[in-house]
Amino acid sequence: MTFRRTALVATLSVVALTAAACGGGDEETATDVPVAEAPEFEAGTTMAELAEAGSMTVGTKYDQPFFGLEGLGGELEGFDVEIAKIIAAELGIAPEDIDWEETPSSVREEVIEGGEVDMVVATYTINAERAERITFAGPYYEAGQQIMVLSENDEITGPEYFTENPDATICSVRGSTPSEQIRPYLANEGQLTLFDEYSQCADSLSTGQVDAVTTDNVILLGFVSESDGEFKLVGEQFTEEPYGIGIEKGDVEFCQFINETLAANEEAYVAAWEATAGQIEGTQTPELPEPNECV
Repeated sequence: MTFRRTALVATLSVVALTAAACGGGDEETATDVPVAEAPEFEAGTTMAELAEAGSMTVGTKYDQPFFGLEGLGGELEGFDVEIAKIIAAELGIAPEDIDWEETPSSVREEVIEGGEVDMVVATYTINAERAERITFAGPYYEAGQQIMVLSENDEITGPEYFTENPDATICSVRGSTPSEQIRPYLANEGQLTLFDEYSQCADSLSTGQVDAVTTDNVILLGFVSESDGEFKLVGEQFTEEPYGIGIEKGDVEFCQFINETLAANEEAYVAAWEATAGQIEGTQTPELPEPNECV
């Protein structure tokens, strides 16, 4: 399994994540998804090509706790990572035969169009603009945008605060849906700081360079849970963010395969959530959403 950014190699199980239980250190492991043996697909399809190759390249985030995070030893973990493994297993591809490529928000369509990855699973909100360039399978999860601030901040209570306070600043990432959806609430463009990764936004919030961070609530909850009480969420969810799996534009058969694979692996889907994002306080185990039409 190749990690393109770090050049480190690590062997991962489908899910083998340890939850730090109070006083017990018990290990909580999600149900493994059996890797299909010699699956057969119609010749010429993406599925047939990947199954014959015995490997695939998947784009994901490396900086988002509980969804796509690179550990100190180079291993990747998170819900997006596990969703990709469920799909790969149905193609007969074991976890160690997945090549992972870091895909920040700003390059997701680019790496799909350029053939650098076979699919992108990276907290990837489905929207019409992106769907002009790629095809989305899913959604496999529905999030919503919210705001994160320092725990001692009692002034910011929602996005409207930035309309009323033109000196207040907020951070998001380039190429993301949240960076666009916060703009109508801003009094001026100078209030918005953009980075390539949300971890940079969290660092800027911690050092006082920005007053808030905005993205999907489940991503922010991951940063809150890792902050040792430094951060909190404020206000209500103010958007709907359905996460999809990005593939080459027009590959309807691969899209349908992905949707059918997720629907047929509900137990693994739930186990993957509970071993990753489900560890975040305040989250609830989701039901797999009804898929959109593949186009």
